[in-house]
Amino acid sequence: MEDFLTDENIDTILSALKEEAPKLDQSSKGRKVQTYDFKKALRFSQDQIRTLTRIHENFARLLSSYFSAQLRTFVQISLTAVDQYPYEEFVNNVQKKSILGVFKAPPLSGSMVMEFSPDVTYVMFDRLLGGQGNVSLQSNDLTEIEISVIQRVFINALNSFQEAWLSVVKLSPELTEIEINPQFLSMSPPNETIIMVSLHAKIGGVEGKINICLPHVVLEQVLPKLSARHWLANQKKTIEKHEMEALEKNLQGTKLNVKAILGRSAINVSELMNLKNGDVIRLNESYDNPVTILVDEKQKFLAQPGVSKGKMAVQVTQVHGEGDEFDDNE
Repeated sequence: MEDFLTDENIDTILSALKEEAPKLDQSSKGRKVQTYDFKKALRFSQDQIRTLTRIHENFARLLSSYFSAQLRTFVQISLTAVDQYPYEEFVNNVQKKSILGVFKAPPLSGSMVMEFSPDVTYVMFDRLLGGQGNVSLQSNDLTEIEISVIQRVFINALNSFQEAWLSVVKLSPELTEIEINPQFLSMSPPNETIIMVSLHAKIGGVEGKINICLPHVVLEQVLPKLSARHWLANQKKTIEKHEMEALEKNLQGTKLNVKAILGRSAINVSELMNLKNGDVIRLNESYDNPVTILVDEKQKFLAQPGVSKGKMAVQVTQVHGEGDEFDDNE
């Protein structure tokens, strides 16, 4: 018996193999596959990211108010993203000529970084030194005056940072150094996970970025407090004494509308149309009845009408505790 296969045998075998080949699962078409890099471990939960987002949305509002007052121009700062990256990626993405403020915030251990992009930095220099907000990026080295100015800006920005974090932990931020070259920063290992807070800044007609680098090792001790439940619970805390005093002080300067109602009467339309000078409208109140005093349309006092220093006046004779709605139909 010969061991050779004929062309017919080969075609038969190939046809059988094709029939036995597994068919692709049509249901897998269109399925999205997300790649995962095990070297870039995600160490912050989505709940913690959401809490950090709320904190820095508040920080953006506080910073807008501070910069608007300092720079005497329209400033709008808004949060664009809160993401986690390796520290090395943050360093590599720092813009050339950006100003980096390294700071600590006890009781947290370790250092953090706030980055002002070149456009933001130099428009602030120009405004704070008496200019109109023109951007000039010609100089590579900061002068002593510019260093002093930017230090003051960073310190005041950190005050807003402290206030934004009060709902989680009371921080004491302190600026430690100003740096221009990010390669000289050695606050974290290259693969250390960090939170990068990205802010968009518009100062007058100039736009730029403000970034904050928060290493995982720094935030580690407050991670349990970065839950939505803990954050919302702290929003309902009891008002402190100094806050209550400030609130009362502001309320004392509030202006209220006060009316003295001498009496009431009802007339028909024909009588109203025929009124002329000298006509008398009889009120339904006796001359010796007390006058009703309304404070923002609420009955608050009863008083006796009279004259004081040549002007009409009322003397309070009775106080209503809560203040009743005044009914014009009575």
